[in-house]
Amino acid sequence: MRSANLTRRQQKVLQFVEHFAQTEKRSPTLKEIAVGVGCTAVSTIHKHVLHLIEKGFLERQHGKGNNIVCRLDGEVASSSDSPSTFDETGDRAKIFPFYGDVAAGAPLLPETHAMPIELPHSIHRNKENLFVLRVKGDSMMDDSILDGDLVVLQHRGEYRNGDRVVVLIDREEVTLKELRQDKKGVWLIPHNPNLAPQCYDIDRIEVQGVLVGVMRSC
Repeated sequence: MRSANLTRRQQKVLQFVEHFAQTEKRSPTLKEIAVGVGCTAVSTIHKHVLHLIEKGFLERQHGKGNNIVCRLDGEVASSSDSPSTFDETGDRAKIFPFYGDVAAGAPLLPETHAMPIELPHSIHRNKENLFVLRVKGDSMMDDSILDGDLVVLQHRGEYRNGDRVVVLIDREEVTLKELRQDKKGVWLIPHNPNLAPQCYDIDRIEVQGVLVGVMRSC
Protein backbone atom coordinates (compact mmCIF):
# COMPACT_ATOMS: atom_id res chain seq x y z
CA MET A 1 0.00 0.00 0.00
CA ARG A 2 1.61 3.26 -1.09
CA SER A 3 0.53 6.67 0.11
CA ALA A 4 1.99 8.06 -3.12
CA ASN A 5 -1.27 6.97 -4.74
CA LEU A 6 -3.13 9.52 -2.63
CA THR A 7 -3.74 13.18 -3.26
CA ARG A 8 -2.12 15.70 -0.94
CA ARG A 9 -5.42 16.30 0.91
CA GLN A 10 -6.07 12.55 1.24
CA GLN A 11 -2.60 12.11 2.73
CA LYS A 12 -3.34 14.92 5.17
CA VAL A 13 -6.62 13.30 6.21
CA LEU A 14 -4.92 9.92 6.69
CA GLN A 15 -2.11 11.45 8.76
CA PHE A 16 -4.64 13.28 10.94
CA VAL A 17 -6.66 10.10 11.58
CA GLU A 18 -3.50 8.18 12.51
CA HIS A 19 -2.26 10.92 14.86
CA PHE A 20 -5.68 11.48 16.43
CA ALA A 21 -6.16 7.76 17.13
CA GLN A 22 -2.74 7.52 18.74
CA THR A 23 -3.17 10.56 20.98
CA GLU A 24 -6.90 10.41 21.81
CA LYS A 25 -7.28 6.60 21.84
CA ARG A 26 -10.44 6.83 19.75
CA SER A 27 -11.47 7.54 16.18
CA PRO A 28 -12.17 11.13 15.12
CA THR A 29 -15.52 12.30 13.84
CA LEU A 30 -15.75 13.71 10.33
CA LYS A 31 -16.14 17.19 11.83
CA GLU A 32 -12.97 16.74 13.88
CA ILE A 33 -11.10 15.64 10.76
CA ALA A 34 -12.38 18.68 8.87
CA VAL A 35 -11.18 21.03 11.60
CA GLY A 36 -7.89 19.19 11.91
CA VAL A 37 -7.01 19.47 8.23
CA GLY A 38 -8.37 23.00 7.81
CA CYS A 39 -11.38 22.10 5.68
CA THR A 40 -14.68 23.95 6.10
CA ALA A 41 -16.89 21.36 4.37
CA VAL A 42 -17.61 18.08 6.16
CA SER A 43 -19.07 16.77 2.91
CA THR A 44 -15.63 17.10 1.32
CA ILE A 45 -14.12 15.08 4.17
CA HIS A 46 -16.83 12.47 3.48
CA LYS A 47 -15.44 12.03 -0.01
CA HIS A 48 -11.82 11.85 1.12
CA VAL A 49 -12.64 9.25 3.77
CA LEU A 50 -14.61 7.25 1.19
CA HIS A 51 -11.62 7.24 -1.16
CA LEU A 52 -9.29 6.17 1.67
CA ILE A 53 -11.64 3.33 2.58
CA GLU A 54 -11.92 2.22 -1.04
CA LYS A 55 -8.12 2.27 -1.39
CA GLY A 56 -7.69 0.26 1.81
CA PHE A 57 -5.97 2.89 3.97
CA LEU A 58 -8.95 3.22 6.33
CA GLU A 59 -11.76 0.90 7.31
CA ARG A 60 -14.90 1.09 9.38
CA GLN A 61 -15.58 -0.96 12.48
CA HIS A 62 -19.27 -1.11 13.22
CA GLY A 63 -20.89 -0.79 16.60
CA LYS A 64 -20.74 1.98 19.16
CA GLY A 65 -18.80 5.19 18.77
CA ASN A 66 -16.92 6.67 15.86
CA ASN A 67 -15.67 3.92 13.62
CA ILE A 68 -13.09 5.27 11.17
CA VAL A 69 -9.90 3.32 11.84
CA CYS A 70 -6.60 2.78 10.07
CA ARG A 71 -5.85 -0.51 8.41
CA LEU A 72 -3.28 -2.46 10.41
CA ASP A 73 -2.47 -5.23 7.94
CA GLY A 74 -0.81 -2.95 5.41
CA GLU A 75 -2.69 -4.53 2.52
CA VAL A 76 -5.36 -3.15 0.27
CA ALA A 77 -8.53 -5.20 0.09
CA SER A 78 -8.91 -6.84 -3.29
CA SER A 79 -11.52 -5.28 -5.55
CA SER A 80 -12.12 -8.72 -7.05
CA ASP A 81 -13.64 -10.09 -3.83
CA SER A 82 -17.25 -11.15 -4.34
CA PRO A 83 -19.97 -11.73 -1.74
CA SER A 84 -20.91 -14.95 -3.49
CA THR A 85 -17.44 -16.53 -3.12
CA PHE A 86 -15.87 -18.28 -0.15
CA ASP A 87 -13.89 -15.97 2.12
CA GLU A 88 -10.61 -16.84 3.80
CA THR A 89 -12.42 -18.85 6.49
CA GLY A 90 -14.22 -21.01 3.94
CA ASP A 91 -17.63 -19.65 4.91
CA ARG A 92 -20.25 -18.76 2.34
CA ALA A 93 -22.24 -15.63 1.87
CA LYS A 94 -25.87 -15.85 2.95
CA ILE A 95 -29.17 -14.43 1.76
CA PHE A 96 -31.08 -11.95 3.95
CA PRO A 97 -34.17 -9.77 3.39
CA PHE A 98 -33.75 -6.25 2.00
CA TYR A 99 -36.62 -3.97 3.08
CA GLY A 100 -35.80 -0.83 1.11
CA ASP A 101 -34.97 2.66 2.37
CA VAL A 102 -34.69 4.08 5.88
CA ALA A 103 -36.86 7.11 5.17
CA ALA A 104 -39.53 9.18 6.86
CA GLY A 105 -43.13 8.49 5.97
CA ALA A 106 -43.20 4.72 5.56
CA PRO A 107 -42.82 1.67 7.83
CA LEU A 108 -40.70 -1.30 6.82
CA LEU A 109 -42.06 -3.52 4.08
CA PRO A 110 -43.77 -6.73 5.20
CA GLU A 111 -41.35 -9.66 5.09
CA THR A 112 -43.37 -11.24 2.28
CA HIS A 113 -42.52 -8.24 0.08
CA ALA A 114 -38.82 -8.11 0.97
CA MET A 115 -36.22 -8.66 -1.74
CA PRO A 116 -33.32 -11.05 -1.13
CA ILE A 117 -29.80 -9.66 -0.80
CA GLU A 118 -26.55 -11.55 -0.36
CA LEU A 119 -24.18 -10.61 2.48
CA PRO A 120 -20.56 -11.76 2.79
CA HIS A 121 -19.51 -13.69 5.88
CA SER A 122 -17.40 -10.72 6.98
CA ILE A 123 -20.70 -8.86 7.48
CA HIS A 124 -23.19 -11.52 8.64
CA ARG A 125 -20.72 -13.60 10.73
CA ASN A 126 -23.38 -16.28 11.06
CA LYS A 127 -25.69 -14.00 13.05
CA GLU A 128 -29.40 -14.75 13.00
CA ASN A 129 -32.39 -12.45 12.37
CA LEU A 130 -30.56 -10.01 10.10
CA PHE A 131 -32.12 -7.67 7.57
CA VAL A 132 -30.87 -4.87 5.32
CA LEU A 133 -31.97 -1.28 4.67
CA ARG A 134 -30.66 1.53 2.48
CA VAL A 135 -29.82 4.82 4.21
CA LYS A 136 -31.38 8.02 2.92
CA GLY A 137 -29.94 11.30 4.19
CA ASP A 138 -26.94 12.30 6.29
CA SER A 139 -28.22 12.20 9.88
CA MET A 140 -25.53 9.67 10.90
CA MET A 141 -22.65 11.06 8.85
CA ASP A 142 -20.31 11.40 11.84
CA ASP A 143 -20.57 7.62 12.20
CA SER A 144 -19.47 7.38 8.54
CA ILE A 145 -22.93 6.14 7.61
CA LEU A 146 -23.67 8.00 4.40
CA ASP A 147 -26.58 8.49 2.02
CA GLY A 148 -27.02 5.37 -0.10
CA ASP A 149 -25.13 3.02 2.24
CA LEU A 150 -26.65 -0.37 3.04
CA VAL A 151 -27.01 -0.98 6.77
CA VAL A 152 -27.28 -4.46 8.23
CA LEU A 153 -29.45 -4.78 11.33
CA GLN A 154 -30.41 -7.52 13.75
CA HIS A 155 -33.74 -8.09 15.48
CA ARG A 156 -33.16 -8.44 19.22
CA GLY A 157 -35.27 -8.66 22.33
CA GLU A 158 -33.31 -6.00 24.22
CA TYR A 159 -31.50 -2.82 23.21
CA ARG A 160 -29.01 -0.76 25.20
CA ASN A 161 -28.15 2.90 25.49
CA GLY A 162 -25.65 3.79 22.80
CA ASP A 163 -26.90 1.24 20.28
CA ARG A 164 -27.40 2.49 16.74
CA VAL A 165 -30.90 1.35 15.93
CA VAL A 166 -33.64 1.62 13.36
CA VAL A 167 -36.87 2.65 15.03
CA LEU A 168 -40.46 3.04 13.94
CA ILE A 169 -41.99 6.27 15.28
CA ASP A 170 -45.78 6.43 15.68
CA ARG A 171 -45.93 3.38 13.39
CA GLU A 172 -45.29 5.70 10.45
CA GLU A 173 -41.71 6.97 10.27
CA VAL A 174 -38.59 4.81 10.13
CA THR A 175 -35.25 6.32 11.13
CA LEU A 176 -31.69 5.28 12.03
CA LYS A 177 -30.33 6.95 15.18
CA GLU A 178 -28.39 6.38 18.40
CA LEU A 179 -30.72 5.19 21.18
CA ARG A 180 -30.71 6.66 24.69
CA GLN A 181 -33.35 6.27 27.37
CA ASP A 182 -33.78 8.25 30.60
CA LYS A 183 -36.56 9.51 32.87
CA LYS A 184 -37.73 11.94 30.19
CA GLY A 185 -38.29 9.23 27.61
CA VAL A 186 -36.49 7.73 24.62
CA TRP A 187 -33.90 9.93 22.90
CA LEU A 188 -33.06 9.43 19.23
CA ILE A 189 -29.70 11.06 18.64
CA PRO A 190 -28.39 11.94 15.16
CA HIS A 191 -24.67 12.04 14.49
CA ASN A 192 -24.76 15.20 12.45
CA PRO A 193 -23.84 18.55 14.08
CA ASN A 194 -26.66 20.26 12.17
CA LEU A 195 -29.38 18.06 13.69
CA ALA A 196 -30.69 17.96 17.25
CA PRO A 197 -31.67 14.94 19.38
CA GLN A 198 -35.40 14.28 19.75
CA CYS A 199 -37.16 12.82 22.80
CA TYR A 200 -40.25 10.61 22.52
CA ASP A 201 -42.61 8.84 24.90
CA ILE A 202 -41.67 5.20 25.05
CA ASP A 203 -45.03 4.07 23.68
CA ARG A 204 -44.38 6.00 20.45
CA ILE A 205 -41.18 4.08 19.69
CA GLU A 206 -40.74 0.57 18.34
CA VAL A 207 -37.16 -0.59 17.83
CA GLN A 208 -36.84 -2.62 14.62
CA GLY A 209 -33.21 -3.67 14.89
CA VAL A 210 -29.67 -2.78 15.98
CA LEU A 211 -26.85 -1.91 13.59
CA VAL A 212 -24.31 -4.68 13.08
CA GLY A 213 -22.70 -3.68 9.79
CA VAL A 214 -22.52 -1.17 6.94
CA MET A 215 -21.79 -1.73 3.27
CA ARG A 216 -20.68 1.21 1.18
CA SER A 217 -22.97 2.02 -1.72
CA CYS A 218 -21.27 1.81 -5.12
